[in-house]
Parts: sequence; C-alpha cells; structure tokens
Amino acid sequence: MLKIERILDKSNVPQRQPHLSLTLPHERRIISRQRVTLDDGSDAGLFLPRGSSLQHGDVLQGASGELIRIQAAPETVSTLTCADPWLLARACYHLGNRHVPVQIMPGMIRYQHDHVLDDMLHGLGLHVVVEQAPFEPEAGAYGGGHSHGHQHDHDH
Repeated sequence: MLKIERILDKSNVPQRQPHLSLTLPHERRIISRQRVTLDDGSDAGLFLPRGSSLQHGDVLQGASGELIRIQAAPETVSTLTCADPWLLARACYHLGNRHVPVQIMPGMIRYQHDHVLDDMLHGLGLHVVVEQAPFEPEAGAYGGGHSHGHQHDHDH
C-alpha cells in the first residue's frame, strides 16, 4: 500500500505532473490519517501532520516519491447567488453566527446542504439552489491553508 506522508508546498511542486490523483469530499480532506482509495483503484494510507487540511489542486508526495494530486469531489451543497452585496453580507453573517463553513466567491456563497439553513436564507429573500459541486470552504481566521502546527481550541 502506498504511504503518503507529505503535502508539497505549492512553490516546491516538481516540474513533472502527478500521474496519480485522489478525489475526496471536504469532510475527508480534513482527516490527516486515513486509508484512501486513489482514483486508479489502488489503496493508500494518508499519514499527514495532524491538523492538515487538503485543498483541490494540492500535490502530495508518497514515501517513495510518487506525486498525487488532490481533487475536490462533487458533493451536495447549497449555493446562493446574489448581486446585492448587502444581502450577501447578511447571509454570511447569519451562516457565520451558526459556525457554518462557507465557500465565498464573488456574488456567491456555498455551504454543505442543510434544508434548515436554506429555509432561513429564503426568509431573507435569497434564492438557494441545491446542487452537486466541489466544496472549498474558507480556512478561517486561524487556518491559513494547510494549518501546519497551530491549533485553536475554544469552548462555546
């Protein structure tokens, strides 16, 4: 079984393109130690530093030098688009107040589908579409990218 131990820094990715890929949904891209099945069907083990978070396009390196590109799997998400920045800000506020991970793009917000949240946003006058799409939420104020080393624990 292929042992994967390292996330390559984007500036250190070798010129050769990875010939292997691994497609995972968001909830599996934040687990640093797990058994996975590469897209070619072969088994591998992730042994990444604790607190690692994988993003679409990241390149991993196996113990024997293999390069593996991470792909964000399509998953069930709720997507809202809106040209009104004030309404988008209100939506972000209400989702953030509930600690919902969100992907923020110009004129668009995406989160893992939840019909209760969809109903709340409909009540604010926003149109929400449930679809299959990759989910890449914001890392948050304490998690810049792969979150190597720093952990932020608090109680609510």
